Amino acid sequence: MKKVTSGIMRFFQNFSFLENHIEHIKHIEFKGKIMLFSVFSKANFKTSRVLTTSLTTSLTTALMAVCFLILPAAPSAAQQKTVTIKLASLAPENTPWGAALNKLAADWGEATNGAVKLVVYHNGVAGGEADVLRKLRLNQIQAAVFTSSGMTLISPSIITLSCPFLIRTDDELDTVLDKLRPRLEADINKAGFVTVAWSKVGWVRFFSRKPVYVPSDMKKQRLAVGNDMPSLNDAFRTMGYQLVETSLNDVLVSLNSGAIDAVFQSPVNAAVSQLFGIAKNMSTLRIAPFMGAIVLNQAAWRSIPNQYKDKLMDIGRGVEIQNNQNVKKMENDAIDAMLKNGLIINECTPAQEQEWIDDVNGVMPQLLNKTFDKELYNDIKNVLK
Repeated sequence: MKKVTSGIMRFFQNFSFLENHIEHIKHIEFKGKIMLFSVFSKANFKTSRVLTTSLTTSLTTALMAVCFLILPAAPSAAQQKTVTIKLASLAPENTPWGAALNKLAADWGEATNGAVKLVVYHNGVAGGEADVLRKLRLNQIQAAVFTSSGMTLISPSIITLSCPFLIRTDDELDTVLDKLRPRLEADINKAGFVTVAWSKVGWVRFFSRKPVYVPSDMKKQRLAVGNDMPSLNDAFRTMGYQLVETSLNDVLVSLNSGAIDAVFQSPVNAAVSQLFGIAKNMSTLRIAPFMGAIVLNQAAWRSIPNQYKDKLMDIGRGVEIQNNQNVKKMENDAIDAMLKNGLIINECTPAQEQEWIDDVNGVMPQLLNKTFDKELYNDIKNVLK
Protein backbone atom coordinates (compact mmCIF):
# COMPACT_ATOMS: atom_id res chain seq x y z
CA MET A 1 0.00 0.00 0.00
CA LYS A 2 2.91 2.37 0.79
CA LYS A 3 4.37 1.74 -2.67
CA VAL A 4 1.01 2.44 -4.31
CA THR A 5 0.51 5.61 -2.25
CA SER A 6 4.01 6.94 -2.96
CA GLY A 7 3.54 6.15 -6.66
CA ILE A 8 0.31 8.11 -6.75
CA MET A 9 1.97 11.04 -4.92
CA ARG A 10 4.87 11.06 -7.40
CA PHE A 11 2.40 11.09 -10.27
CA PHE A 12 0.56 14.13 -8.94
CA GLN A 13 3.85 15.91 -8.08
CA ASN A 14 5.10 15.35 -11.62
CA PHE A 15 1.77 16.45 -13.06
CA SER A 16 1.89 19.67 -10.99
CA PHE A 17 5.49 20.30 -12.05
CA LEU A 18 4.60 19.77 -15.69
CA GLU A 19 1.56 22.06 -15.41
CA ASN A 20 3.72 24.87 -13.97
CA HIS A 21 6.22 24.49 -16.81
CA ILE A 22 3.46 24.64 -19.39
CA GLU A 23 2.14 27.90 -17.89
CA HIS A 24 5.68 29.31 -17.77
CA ILE A 25 6.39 28.40 -21.38
CA LYS A 26 3.02 29.79 -22.51
CA HIS A 27 3.94 33.04 -20.76
CA ILE A 28 7.33 33.17 -22.51
CA GLU A 29 5.71 32.35 -25.82
CA PHE A 30 3.12 35.11 -25.38
CA LYS A 31 5.75 37.70 -24.34
CA GLY A 32 7.97 36.60 -27.21
CA LYS A 33 5.28 37.31 -29.71
CA ILE A 34 4.70 40.82 -28.27
CA MET A 35 8.42 41.60 -28.27
CA LEU A 36 8.87 40.38 -31.81
CA PHE A 37 5.86 42.36 -32.94
CA SER A 38 7.31 45.48 -31.29
CA VAL A 39 10.75 44.98 -32.78
CA PHE A 40 9.50 44.26 -36.24
CA SER A 41 6.49 46.56 -36.24
CA LYS A 42 8.16 48.78 -38.77
CA ALA A 43 9.63 45.91 -40.75
CA ASN A 44 7.99 43.59 -43.19
CA PHE A 45 5.05 41.89 -41.41
CA LYS A 46 5.69 38.61 -43.21
CA THR A 47 9.23 38.41 -41.82
CA SER A 48 7.89 39.06 -38.30
CA ARG A 49 5.37 36.22 -38.64
CA VAL A 50 8.04 33.77 -39.78
CA LEU A 51 10.26 34.54 -36.78
CA THR A 52 7.31 34.31 -34.38
CA THR A 53 6.39 30.90 -35.79
CA SER A 54 10.01 29.78 -35.44
CA LEU A 55 10.10 30.76 -31.76
CA THR A 56 6.80 29.00 -31.12
CA THR A 57 8.12 25.79 -32.72
CA SER A 58 11.27 25.93 -30.59
CA LEU A 59 9.27 26.37 -27.40
CA THR A 60 6.97 23.49 -28.31
CA THR A 61 10.00 21.26 -28.85
CA ALA A 62 11.30 22.32 -25.44
CA LEU A 63 7.95 21.43 -23.87
CA MET A 64 8.08 17.93 -25.42
CA ALA A 65 11.57 17.46 -24.02
CA VAL A 66 10.33 18.40 -20.54
CA CYS A 67 7.52 15.84 -20.84
CA PHE A 68 9.99 13.13 -21.89
CA LEU A 69 12.25 13.83 -18.92
CA ILE A 70 9.42 13.90 -16.38
CA LEU A 71 7.40 10.81 -17.36
CA PRO A 72 8.94 7.51 -16.13
CA ALA A 73 9.94 4.89 -18.71
CA ALA A 74 8.30 1.43 -18.69
CA PRO A 75 10.50 -1.20 -17.02
CA SER A 76 12.38 -3.53 -19.37
CA ALA A 77 12.13 -7.32 -19.09
CA ALA A 78 15.56 -7.36 -17.44
CA GLN A 79 14.38 -4.86 -14.82
CA GLN A 80 11.19 -6.81 -14.00
CA LYS A 81 11.26 -8.30 -10.51
CA THR A 82 11.07 -12.10 -10.28
CA VAL A 83 8.13 -13.43 -8.26
CA THR A 84 9.28 -16.42 -6.19
CA ILE A 85 6.62 -18.84 -4.96
CA LYS A 86 7.51 -21.54 -2.44
CA LEU A 87 5.29 -24.63 -2.71
CA ALA A 88 5.06 -27.32 -0.01
CA SER A 89 4.12 -30.94 -0.75
CA LEU A 90 3.84 -34.05 1.43
CA ALA A 91 4.43 -36.32 -1.57
CA PRO A 92 7.89 -37.79 -2.22
CA GLU A 93 9.68 -36.29 -5.20
CA ASN A 94 10.14 -39.69 -6.87
CA THR A 95 6.39 -40.20 -7.38
CA PRO A 96 3.99 -39.07 -10.15
CA TRP A 97 2.86 -36.24 -7.85
CA GLY A 98 6.46 -35.09 -7.34
CA ALA A 99 7.14 -35.27 -11.07
CA ALA A 100 3.96 -33.30 -11.81
CA LEU A 101 5.02 -30.51 -9.45
CA ASN A 102 8.50 -30.33 -10.99
CA LYS A 103 6.91 -30.05 -14.43
CA LEU A 104 4.58 -27.31 -13.16
CA ALA A 105 7.58 -25.36 -11.87
CA ALA A 106 9.49 -25.72 -15.15
CA ASP A 107 6.48 -24.80 -17.31
CA TRP A 108 5.62 -21.73 -15.21
CA GLY A 109 9.19 -20.47 -15.49
CA GLU A 110 9.24 -20.99 -19.25
CA ALA A 111 5.81 -19.43 -19.84
CA THR A 112 6.79 -16.26 -17.94
CA ASN A 113 10.38 -16.01 -19.21
CA GLY A 114 11.54 -16.45 -15.62
CA ALA A 115 9.25 -13.77 -14.19
CA VAL A 116 7.60 -16.39 -11.96
CA LYS A 117 9.83 -18.89 -10.16
CA LEU A 118 8.13 -21.86 -8.47
CA VAL A 119 10.30 -23.60 -5.84
CA VAL A 120 8.94 -27.00 -4.72
CA TYR A 121 9.64 -28.42 -1.26
CA HIS A 122 8.89 -32.15 -1.57
CA ASN A 123 8.76 -34.95 1.02
CA GLY A 124 6.86 -33.02 3.71
CA VAL A 125 9.90 -30.94 4.70
CA ALA A 126 7.61 -27.96 5.36
CA GLY A 127 5.61 -29.94 7.93
CA GLY A 128 2.18 -31.54 8.13
CA GLU A 129 -0.92 -30.07 6.54
CA ALA A 130 -1.94 -28.00 9.58
CA ASP A 131 1.60 -26.53 9.82
CA VAL A 132 1.68 -25.84 6.10
CA LEU A 133 -1.67 -24.03 6.23
CA ARG A 134 -0.42 -21.84 9.09
CA LYS A 135 2.71 -20.96 7.09
CA LEU A 136 0.58 -20.21 4.04
CA ARG A 137 -1.50 -17.74 6.01
CA LEU A 138 1.67 -16.09 7.32
CA ASN A 139 3.05 -16.02 3.75
CA GLN A 140 6.15 -17.95 4.86
CA ILE A 141 5.28 -20.22 1.95
CA GLN A 142 2.95 -19.20 -0.84
CA ALA A 143 1.52 -22.44 -2.23
CA ALA A 144 0.86 -26.02 -1.17
CA VAL A 145 -0.56 -29.38 -2.14
CA PHE A 146 -3.31 -30.55 0.22
CA THR A 147 -5.22 -33.84 0.54
CA SER A 148 -8.95 -33.96 1.31
CA SER A 149 -8.17 -33.50 5.01
CA GLY A 150 -6.04 -30.43 4.39
CA MET A 151 -8.57 -28.90 2.01
CA THR A 152 -11.21 -29.36 4.70
CA LEU A 153 -9.13 -27.13 6.99
CA ILE A 154 -9.41 -24.41 4.31
CA SER A 155 -13.04 -24.99 3.34
CA PRO A 156 -14.98 -27.44 5.57
CA SER A 157 -17.51 -28.26 2.84
CA ILE A 158 -14.79 -29.98 0.72
CA ILE A 159 -14.94 -33.14 2.86
CA THR A 160 -18.40 -33.76 1.39
CA LEU A 161 -16.67 -34.97 -1.78
CA SER A 162 -15.37 -37.86 0.35
CA CYS A 163 -18.71 -38.76 1.94
CA PRO A 164 -18.87 -42.60 2.00
CA PHE A 165 -20.60 -44.12 -1.03
CA LEU A 166 -21.85 -40.76 -2.34
CA ILE A 167 -19.52 -40.72 -5.38
CA ARG A 168 -18.70 -44.25 -6.53
CA THR A 169 -17.06 -44.21 -9.98
CA ASP A 170 -14.47 -42.21 -11.95
CA ASP A 171 -17.18 -40.98 -14.32
CA GLU A 172 -19.30 -39.76 -11.41
CA LEU A 173 -16.32 -37.95 -9.90
CA ASP A 174 -15.52 -36.29 -13.23
CA THR A 175 -19.15 -35.17 -13.58
CA VAL A 176 -19.25 -33.71 -10.07
CA LEU A 177 -15.98 -31.82 -10.51
CA ASP A 178 -17.05 -30.53 -13.92
CA LYS A 179 -20.41 -29.23 -12.68
CA LEU A 180 -19.50 -28.04 -9.17
CA ARG A 181 -15.92 -26.89 -9.62
CA PRO A 182 -16.81 -23.16 -9.80
CA ARG A 183 -18.76 -23.41 -6.53
CA LEU A 184 -15.98 -25.37 -4.77
CA GLU A 185 -13.31 -22.93 -5.92
CA ALA A 186 -15.42 -19.93 -4.94
CA ASP A 187 -15.57 -21.29 -1.37
CA ILE A 188 -11.79 -21.76 -1.39
CA ASN A 189 -11.35 -18.23 -2.74
CA LYS A 190 -13.47 -16.81 0.09
CA ALA A 191 -11.08 -18.50 2.52
CA GLY A 192 -8.18 -16.57 0.98
CA PHE A 193 -6.78 -19.04 -1.56
CA VAL A 194 -6.70 -19.64 -5.32
CA THR A 195 -7.04 -23.18 -6.73
CA VAL A 196 -4.45 -24.01 -9.39
CA ALA A 197 -5.36 -27.67 -9.92
CA TRP A 198 -7.29 -30.58 -8.43
CA SER A 199 -5.71 -33.98 -8.05
CA LYS A 200 -7.22 -37.44 -7.80
CA VAL A 201 -5.23 -39.57 -5.36
CA GLY A 202 -7.16 -42.81 -5.81
CA TRP A 203 -10.11 -44.60 -4.22
CA VAL A 204 -10.31 -45.46 -0.52
CA ARG A 205 -10.94 -49.19 0.10
CA PHE A 206 -11.02 -51.58 3.05
CA PHE A 207 -7.90 -53.64 3.82
CA SER A 208 -8.52 -56.25 6.53
CA ARG A 209 -7.22 -59.43 8.16
CA LYS A 210 -10.43 -61.32 7.36
CA PRO A 211 -12.60 -60.98 4.23
CA VAL A 212 -15.11 -58.13 4.14
CA TYR A 213 -18.16 -58.22 1.86
CA VAL A 214 -20.99 -56.70 3.90
CA PRO A 215 -21.20 -54.37 6.93
CA SER A 216 -21.59 -57.26 9.38
CA ASP A 217 -18.15 -58.58 8.28
CA MET A 218 -16.50 -55.28 9.21
CA LYS A 219 -18.35 -54.94 12.51
CA LYS A 220 -16.53 -58.08 13.73
CA GLN A 221 -13.12 -56.42 13.21
CA ARG A 222 -11.41 -53.42 14.83
CA LEU A 223 -11.21 -50.63 12.29
CA ALA A 224 -8.55 -47.90 12.46
CA VAL A 225 -9.89 -44.36 12.02
CA GLY A 226 -8.52 -40.85 12.37
CA ASN A 227 -9.71 -38.35 14.96
CA ASP A 228 -10.42 -35.50 12.54
CA MET A 229 -14.14 -36.32 12.04
CA PRO A 230 -15.55 -37.10 15.50
CA SER A 231 -19.20 -36.88 14.48
CA LEU A 232 -18.64 -39.47 11.73
CA ASN A 233 -16.86 -41.75 14.19
CA ASP A 234 -19.67 -41.37 16.73
CA ALA A 235 -22.27 -42.21 14.10
CA PHE A 236 -20.47 -45.37 13.02
CA ARG A 237 -20.00 -46.47 16.63
CA THR A 238 -23.76 -46.26 17.15
CA MET A 239 -24.12 -48.54 14.10
CA GLY A 240 -22.02 -51.20 15.82
CA TYR A 241 -18.57 -50.66 14.28
CA GLN A 242 -15.50 -51.17 16.50
CA LEU A 243 -13.47 -48.04 15.83
CA VAL A 244 -9.93 -47.48 17.12
CA GLU A 245 -8.50 -43.97 16.70
CA THR A 246 -5.06 -44.44 15.20
CA SER A 247 -2.62 -41.93 13.68
CA LEU A 248 -1.54 -42.64 10.13
CA ASN A 249 2.06 -43.18 11.24
CA ASP A 250 0.97 -45.86 13.73
CA VAL A 251 -1.22 -47.95 11.42
CA LEU A 252 1.40 -50.56 10.55
CA VAL A 253 2.60 -50.84 14.16
CA SER A 254 -1.00 -51.27 15.36
CA LEU A 255 -1.64 -53.99 12.75
CA ASN A 256 1.51 -55.82 13.83
CA SER A 257 0.58 -55.61 17.51
CA GLY A 258 -3.00 -56.76 16.93
CA ALA A 259 -4.50 -53.48 18.18
CA ILE A 260 -6.43 -53.13 14.89
CA ASP A 261 -7.64 -55.56 12.23
CA ALA A 262 -8.63 -53.30 9.35
CA VAL A 263 -8.00 -49.90 7.77
CA PHE A 264 -9.37 -47.87 4.89
CA GLN A 265 -6.64 -46.68 2.55
CA SER A 266 -5.96 -46.01 -1.12
CA PRO A 267 -4.25 -49.00 -2.82
CA VAL A 268 -1.19 -46.88 -3.54
CA ASN A 269 -0.73 -46.04 0.16
CA ALA A 270 -1.38 -49.67 1.11
CA ALA A 271 1.32 -50.84 -1.30
CA VAL A 272 3.88 -48.23 -0.26
CA SER A 273 3.36 -48.81 3.47
CA GLN A 274 3.30 -52.62 3.00
CA LEU A 275 0.29 -52.93 5.31
CA PHE A 276 -1.26 -55.46 2.91
CA GLY A 277 1.26 -57.96 4.27
CA ILE A 278 -0.96 -58.22 7.37
CA ALA A 279 -4.30 -56.86 6.13
CA LYS A 280 -4.28 -59.21 3.14
CA ASN A 281 -7.92 -58.73 2.07
CA MET A 282 -8.94 -55.79 -0.12
CA SER A 283 -12.60 -55.16 -0.82
CA THR A 284 -13.56 -54.03 -4.33
CA LEU A 285 -16.00 -51.64 -2.66
CA ARG A 286 -15.05 -48.02 -3.37
CA ILE A 287 -15.74 -46.13 -0.16
CA ALA A 288 -14.88 -42.62 -1.37
CA PRO A 289 -12.55 -40.75 -3.71
CA PHE A 290 -9.30 -39.55 -2.16
CA MET A 291 -8.73 -36.00 -3.44
CA GLY A 292 -6.10 -33.30 -3.34
CA ALA A 293 -5.50 -29.80 -4.70
CA ILE A 294 -2.77 -27.24 -5.37
CA VAL A 295 -3.56 -23.82 -3.91
CA LEU A 296 -1.87 -20.41 -3.71
CA ASN A 297 -2.52 -17.76 -1.11
CA GLN A 298 -4.04 -14.52 -2.35
CA ALA A 299 -0.89 -12.50 -1.69
CA ALA A 300 1.09 -14.73 -4.06
CA TRP A 301 -1.62 -14.58 -6.70
CA ARG A 302 -1.74 -10.77 -6.57
CA SER A 303 2.05 -10.59 -6.94
CA ILE A 304 1.94 -12.40 -10.30
CA PRO A 305 1.72 -9.99 -13.28
CA ASN A 306 -1.76 -10.10 -14.78
CA GLN A 307 -0.52 -10.95 -18.28
CA TYR A 308 0.70 -14.33 -17.03
CA LYS A 309 -2.23 -15.48 -14.90
CA ASP A 310 -4.32 -17.13 -17.63
CA LYS A 311 -1.24 -18.95 -18.94
CA LEU A 312 -0.35 -20.27 -15.50
CA MET A 313 -3.89 -21.50 -14.90
CA ASP A 314 -3.92 -23.28 -18.27
CA ILE A 315 -0.64 -24.99 -17.38
CA GLY A 316 -2.09 -26.01 -14.01
CA ARG A 317 -5.12 -27.60 -15.71
CA GLY A 318 -2.83 -29.46 -18.11
CA VAL A 319 -0.75 -30.85 -15.24
CA GLU A 320 -3.99 -31.84 -13.48
CA ILE A 321 -5.18 -33.89 -16.47
CA GLN A 322 -1.84 -35.64 -16.92
CA ASN A 323 -1.44 -36.33 -13.22
CA ASN A 324 -4.92 -37.86 -12.94
CA GLN A 325 -4.09 -40.22 -15.80
CA ASN A 326 -0.83 -41.19 -14.08
CA VAL A 327 -2.55 -41.80 -10.73
CA LYS A 328 -5.13 -44.12 -12.29
CA LYS A 329 -2.35 -46.18 -13.86
CA MET A 330 -0.34 -46.14 -10.64
CA GLU A 331 -3.33 -47.41 -8.65
CA ASN A 332 -3.81 -50.30 -11.07
CA ASP A 333 -0.07 -51.07 -10.98
CA ALA A 334 -0.13 -51.04 -7.15
CA ILE A 335 -3.01 -53.53 -7.06
CA ASP A 336 -1.22 -55.80 -9.57
CA ALA A 337 1.98 -55.68 -7.50
CA MET A 338 0.11 -56.53 -4.27
CA LEU A 339 -1.71 -59.41 -5.98
CA LYS A 340 1.66 -60.91 -6.89
CA ASN A 341 2.65 -60.68 -3.22
CA GLY A 342 -0.32 -62.29 -1.50
CA LEU A 343 -3.18 -59.75 -1.71
CA ILE A 344 -6.67 -61.30 -1.79
CA ILE A 345 -9.46 -59.36 -3.53
CA ASN A 346 -12.95 -59.60 -2.01
CA GLU A 347 -15.33 -59.07 -4.94
CA CYS A 348 -18.59 -57.47 -3.76
CA THR A 349 -21.84 -58.08 -5.61
CA PRO A 350 -24.24 -55.19 -6.38
CA ALA A 351 -26.56 -56.47 -3.63
CA GLN A 352 -23.71 -56.46 -1.10
CA GLU A 353 -22.71 -52.94 -2.14
CA GLN A 354 -26.28 -51.80 -1.58
CA GLU A 355 -26.12 -53.05 2.02
CA TRP A 356 -23.27 -50.61 2.66
CA ILE A 357 -25.13 -47.74 1.03
CA ASP A 358 -28.27 -48.44 3.06
CA ASP A 359 -26.22 -48.66 6.25
CA VAL A 360 -24.64 -45.25 5.69
CA ASN A 361 -27.87 -43.62 4.50
CA GLY A 362 -29.46 -44.60 7.78
CA VAL A 363 -27.19 -42.24 9.74
CA MET A 364 -26.74 -39.55 7.09
CA PRO A 365 -29.39 -37.17 8.51
CA GLN A 366 -27.39 -36.77 11.72
CA LEU A 367 -24.14 -36.22 9.78
CA LEU A 368 -25.36 -33.45 7.47
CA ASN A 369 -24.21 -30.00 8.63
CA LYS A 370 -22.05 -31.69 11.28
CA THR A 371 -19.53 -33.62 9.21
CA PHE A 372 -20.81 -33.00 5.68
CA ASP A 373 -22.23 -29.84 4.11
CA LYS A 374 -25.93 -30.45 3.51
CA GLU A 375 -26.25 -28.05 0.58
CA LEU A 376 -23.22 -29.48 -1.24
CA TYR A 377 -24.36 -33.04 -0.47
CA ASN A 378 -27.74 -32.35 -2.10
CA ASP A 379 -26.07 -30.63 -5.06
CA ILE A 380 -23.90 -33.70 -5.64
CA LYS A 381 -26.94 -35.97 -5.42
CA ASN A 382 -28.76 -33.81 -7.97
CA VAL A 383 -25.79 -33.77 -10.36
CA LEU A 384 -25.61 -37.57 -10.26
CA LYS A 385 -29.33 -38.15 -10.89
